Amino acid sequence: MCTAIVSVDPSSPVPVLLVGVRDEFVTRAWRPPGAHWPGRPGLIGGLDLRAGGTWFAVDPAAPRAACVLNGRGRMAPEQARSSRGELPLLAAAGGGLDGLDLPRFDPFHLIRAEPGAVRLWSWDGAELAERPLGPGLHLVVNRGLEGEGPETGDSEDTFMSERIAHFRPRLEAAVRPEPGEGGVARAWGGWLPLVDGDGLPRDDKRALLPLRDLGGGGVWGTTSVSLAALSRDGLRYDFSAAPGDPGAWGRVH
Repeated sequence: MCTAIVSVDPSSPVPVLLVGVRDEFVTRAWRPPGAHWPGRPGLIGGLDLRAGGTWFAVDPAAPRAACVLNGRGRMAPEQARSSRGELPLLAAAGGGLDGLDLPRFDPFHLIRAEPGAVRLWSWDGAELAERPLGPGLHLVVNRGLEGEGPETGDSEDTFMSERIAHFRPRLEAAVRPEPGEGGVARAWGGWLPLVDGDGLPRDDKRALLPLRDLGGGGVWGTTSVSLAALSRDGLRYDFSAAPGDPGAWGRVH
């Protein structure tokens, strides 16, 4: 149940803000953000040790940021499946999806953010939808932009709807940050307590940072949160590997 938050304000000195909340099995091994890909030396992101890709990547020189969320739909054949972790690397490097063998990928939502443009690609295993994200606040969950995708009738539908209903008005009411220099709390202002979970228990249906025991030793929840602020002069990238802990934030770039 990953979540991405995008704020676009062309009149701001920092026109694009991108928040990436990664939900995964907590035992899945990964490394903190770094330059992990020799073939793409300009990119920085966390490294998924199982598949070698990432969930959130930035190119500070561009500047550009990208993140991927799981989607819903028809899964790729097991014997021919490609990792969705390739997609943020491709997008952060400036690429699109032309030429990709999309049926090899499980459903996804991919966001590519630049100071002058943000795009969202959604693949459901059969069709690819592409759209720009214009001025305003946008929330993307596994069911798609603003949770607009079809419902399956399971509890996850309720969780996604309640998360959007809780956090959208709070994000809109907070002063939109314009991150520059300084510490993370100063840079992100009133948004930081919100992306730290807004004080909700992690098993709450509204939780932005869920943590759930699925039984049989499987624990699923938010394992990291990434923040990127894109201006025409550069990019700021902040990261927390301990979601909900205000003291866990650090600046990556």
